Parts: sequence; C-alpha cells; structure tokens
Amino acid sequence: MARLISWLLNVIYLAILVVASPLIVWQAVRTGKYREGFRAKFLGWVPTRDGNAPCIWVHAVSVGEVNLMATLIRELRTAHADWQFVVSTTSRTGYELARKKYADLTVFYCPLDFSWAVRTALRRIRPTMLVLAELELWPNLIMATKQYGARVAIVNGRLSDHSFPGYRRIRPFISRLLRQVDLIAAQNDESAQRFLALGAPSGRVHVTGSLKYDGAQTDRQNPRTQSLRALAGIADDDIVFLAGSTQEPEEQIAIDIFRRLAPEHPRLRLVLVPRHPERFDAVAQLLDASHLPWQRRSQLDPAPRSATASRLNIPNSPLPIPHSLLAPRSSLLVDTVGELGAWWGTAHIAFVGGSFGSRGGQNMIEPAAYGAAVSFGPNTWNFRDIVATLLAADAAVVVNDTATLEAFVRRCLDDPTFAEQLGTRAQLLVRTQLGATARTIDLLDQTLNNRSSYIHREAA
Repeated sequence: MARLISWLLNVIYLAILVVASPLIVWQAVRTGKYREGFRAKFLGWVPTRDGNAPCIWVHAVSVGEVNLMATLIRELRTAHADWQFVVSTTSRTGYELARKKYADLTVFYCPLDFSWAVRTALRRIRPTMLVLAELELWPNLIMATKQYGARVAIVNGRLSDHSFPGYRRIRPFISRLLRQVDLIAAQNDESAQRFLALGAPSGRVHVTGSLKYDGAQTDRQNPRTQSLRALAGIADDDIVFLAGSTQEPEEQIAIDIFRRLAPEHPRLRLVLVPRHPERFDAVAQLLDASHLPWQRRSQLDPAPRSATASRLNIPNSPLPIPHSLLAPRSSLLVDTVGELGAWWGTAHIAFVGGSFGSRGGQNMIEPAAYGAAVSFGPNTWNFRDIVATLLAADAAVVVNDTATLEAFVRRCLDDPTFAEQLGTRAQLLVRTQLGATARTIDLLDQTLNNRSSYIHREAA
C-alpha cells in the first residue's frame, strides 16, 4: 500500500510540475527563483553526513521558519553537544539566511516530495529524527523517514483557519499520515484539537506554546540594533515609524501617512521593510515617486561589498558603528534579508504588514517584545492566537484601513504616554509567554528516548 501511495503521489507531483512549468520558468528568468538546488530537490543529492552520532534533521521552509528555529537549535545543541544537526529549507532566501545563521552546520535544499528524492536524501543524512517546523505534511518524506526507522516530530505546530478545512476534506489520508508522526508539539489548544480531529493519536499531541515568543529580543540596547541605529543615523529624539513584513499596497499606505504627518512632527522617521526581496525595487520606485529623501539600507555599509553580500547582509557579529550615510529625516528602505528582528528594536510605532491583504499577517511578537506601540490590519488569521492574546492584554491595536492606521500613528505622536503604555504592556506580555522552547526540548528528548515509540512500517 505504501508503494502504491508513493507512486500515485509521484504522478500527481509530476502533473503539477508540468502544468506549472511555464510559470516556474518565467519566475526563474525574471527573479532567479528555482534556479538553485536542482540536484538536491529533484534527486535527493544532499550533502552526505560523516560520522555515526545521533543526527537531528531540522526542516525550516523559509526565512520565517529559519529564524523561528534558531533558539530551539541553539538550546538543543547546548543540551546535546555530541549530536549532529543539519538544516534544510525550501526557498532561496531561507537557504541563504540559514547558510549565514548556521554557518557551522550542514544546510541544504530539502528534496521535493518525490519518493526517490527523499529516500536518497535519507540515505545520505541518516537522521535519528526529522523535525518539521509548524506544518510541513509531505507524505513521501514522512513515510520514507518512518520506513528508514527515524522519528518524526512537528514543532510549533499549527493548523490555521484556512488550512484546517482543506485537510479535513481529505481526513482519511491525513489521519493515516498523522499516525506516523511521533510527536506534535502544538502552539495552542485550538491547533492541538484540530490535529486530534484530523486523526492524530492523542498521546502524541501536546501543547507547548509558541516558539516565537522565546526567540524574541526584548533589549533595545542589544549590539545589533544599536549598530543599525547608528548606521541609519537615528537620533535619540527621533520617532521611528516602521512598517515591516509589508506587501502591496502597505508600503504606499505607510509612505502616504508619513508624508501627511512629517510636516507636523519633524523628528518622525520612516523605515520600510518589505516581506519579499523581489519587491525591493518596486518599493524603491514608490519612494522615488513620493519625492521624499530616502536611502537603501544596502547602500549604507561603510565598505563596498558584492551585490549578493550587500543584499544578504547578515553578519554573525554586530556591525561596526560607522558614521551615518543617511541624511537627517530621510526615509529608509531595508533591502536586506534577515535584519527585520533587529530593526524592530529601533521602532517606536510599528505596523506589522501582511495584514491588509490576503497573506494572513506576519509575526507581531518581535515589535511587541521591544515595547513598540504595535498595530496591524484586520487579516491576521495565521497569528490568531497571538493576536487574541495581545488584544486581551490591551497590548496592540487593530487598524482596519488607511484612515485608522493614520489615526493610530497620529495618536502615538500626539500622546506619547499612550504609545509608551501600549508598548510596556506588550513587552510584559511577551515575557510572561516564555518557556515553549524548554517544553519542546523535553518532549523531543522523551520521544527519542522512548524505545517503544511507534514506528510505522507499511506492508508493500
């Protein structure tokens, strides 16, 4: 049965690739996506692991998951110094960030879910456990991992309002797949109940809280943020309005609000951090059209570097404190990957993007942890539990449209006490939510040490 399912999945995947091939080719030519990692993705030719120590294979899809898993990986490596760890990603930006963030680990593109590719990758990596971030239910990968004899764990697991109905429509298949997962560490009770409703065994589903809280920095004086403040020439009395993880048309909205409010508030500064690198140039055009003085983050480095290094400026050590190249009151376009977490530490007023459109929101914990006055749009279903927690503590504000966002920014400027108290409540809330990493590590250790843990081997 397992072979039949794998064969059918291979046929479906190949059919999807054929249908999508014109778009894939166009994206590869236009943006450079999909050009890299061909052998790893299609053939499973990932780096071969040396040695026989226990090995944890961590799969983090893209930039968000790569950052999310950093604290967990660091704590696991501290607790198990004799183990080996490898990291896979799916996206190019995720891969490049992981290469920088985990420079001493093996990083590779995860094979696509073809049976031959995942089996080859498993033979090369020889993992003891496969750890999947949030929700990556790739059937061939999970089935092959179990047949190999390794454990499978989902950490920071979540099932959103959008994904759950789709999985429920194919519940018989998903139930069979979830029975092969040894551990599901869910973010909250709602996701845990949804995993159970889809057929996950009750003894393997646990609520740990969100890893996103544990990875959040709360100290604005950290060296990375301080060096970026100096690089951008942000003075102590400047008020930074930062719109981060934005998508179209959120950058234009932020620019328009800044243009209307800046004449009344000469210390107001605008920082824009688009979610996707392929939009950097489009946002640059918006800034050009605004006639505002502005600069690219990549052009602020004191020493010239290659285009790739400039675009992916993610050093492992803090930047030197240079003389700022940014003119006073200039706006800043952050056209680099992996820096948003530190830039949030410069923000006094924060708008978390992906929340006016169809993306479902982005991580609002980072600006909250720094004590910024946090706002986001109404479409935040991907972070429903976090939003509910923030709103219940009066630690963030929902802005439904351009007018309400402008009113929020204006209130923060006119009433600094309001902004300060909102940020203080947000920071205190984040501090009360810590501990998910420790709970997750305990569960991973129990799963690895439980010799009676279920290992599914389907008869051919």
